[in-house]
Amino acid sequence: MATEGNLQAPTRHAIDWRNPDFYNEDAALHEMERIFDICHGCRRCVSLCGAFPTLFDLVDESRTGEVDGVDKKDYMKVVDQCYMCDLCYMTKCPYVPPHEFNLDFPHTMLRAKAIKFKKGEVGAAEKFLSSTDVHGQFAGIPIVVQVANAVNKTKPARAVMQKVLGVDKNAWLPELATKKFRSGAPGSPPHAVKDGAKTPGKVVIYSTCYINYNEPGIGHDLLKVLDHNEVPYVLVEKEKCCGMPKLELGDLASVNASKEANIPVLVKYAKDGYAILSAVPSCTLMFKQELPLMYPGDADVQLVKEHMWDPFEYLMARKRDGLLKTEFSTPLGKISYQIPCHGRVQNIGKKTEEMLKMVPGTSVHTHERCSGHAGTFGVKVPYHQQALKIGKPLFKAMASHKDGGLPDVISSDCPLGGHHIAQGFEVNSLGAPPQKHPLTLIRTAYGLK
Repeated sequence: MATEGNLQAPTRHAIDWRNPDFYNEDAALHEMERIFDICHGCRRCVSLCGAFPTLFDLVDESRTGEVDGVDKKDYMKVVDQCYMCDLCYMTKCPYVPPHEFNLDFPHTMLRAKAIKFKKGEVGAAEKFLSSTDVHGQFAGIPIVVQVANAVNKTKPARAVMQKVLGVDKNAWLPELATKKFRSGAPGSPPHAVKDGAKTPGKVVIYSTCYINYNEPGIGHDLLKVLDHNEVPYVLVEKEKCCGMPKLELGDLASVNASKEANIPVLVKYAKDGYAILSAVPSCTLMFKQELPLMYPGDADVQLVKEHMWDPFEYLMARKRDGLLKTEFSTPLGKISYQIPCHGRVQNIGKKTEEMLKMVPGTSVHTHERCSGHAGTFGVKVPYHQQALKIGKPLFKAMASHKDGGLPDVISSDCPLGGHHIAQGFEVNSLGAPPQKHPLTLIRTAYGLK
């Protein structure tokens, strides 16, 4: 007997991306039609992103008022709006597995994106935007960095970037770091390894492209917090982009190349008993969910998954082990904090909120709505204004702290999302509270220099 919705936790199927039928366009269109028809009859996800309003408008404006009246050529309009935040799957849809409808909207969109990419319908500009290791090769080079950062702030340069790369001239863009995190990170003091019941007592840092090339300060904040808590750390010997930007583009061959470079390195640390920490939620999720689903039979991928931690997931587990220092010297005031989508999808709970609330003189107002940024989606010409529109309810909510007035600081675990929120405050005239990463806030709370 069919049931209206699940009473069980969602489960995920492996992504059968190496099966030739995965790229069978007719089969993919047939599956999209099946899923779109279920979505049309439900419409619970209409407020999440642009994919669902686009779909429902296509249906409502069709000759039949049903999915069968929508031209299949228009299906890609829905696909292009999906930035794979995964929230529809994890928080809204009542028909995900194990329900018999077996509905996986994000990974169906991934299949369509992969077909589009394989057909050669993704432009060079989009490929370049998703090549984070290519952008970052200029970070840390004296003079080059300063010139590049200065030029990127000029209107003529931004106009050229908009024309050539499709980057909206008004979108916030990160600067290149004057010194890469990996080359500037200090070695760990020789702390003794103290394993807890829940946590390994030593950590290896997977830097991520963004921390390494753009905001190394966040990485240094993490190292300071670990050192303060007497957790010895090392940096991953060598690393490549996690592959998430390429996944979102449907470039699965490049995802595979990143996997082949990263997993053999990371699995050595996993086998040596390290906790692997990544300070960017999307990167953490790549190793916790997407790669394990792409390589379900790869024991090394699965072992890395088991050893991959969000920093606050790890720190709060250390607290449960009685191994976290909880004496904070500096209050943080009123914080409006956003849990990013790829943080929520990890199913680790509100670990960042829990730690921030431990700081005396601190009031945390937590928000779980999407910022709309979604990696490269929020900077592209067709989508930047839409990204700001998607995030507007979040911006307005964060601007009104539960204790009254503006917050003293706004924060998100996603560095790019945090800056997008700050831009949303600016364009909506909501005030200008400083934007700081939660790791920066905890370093401040500990009174660490």
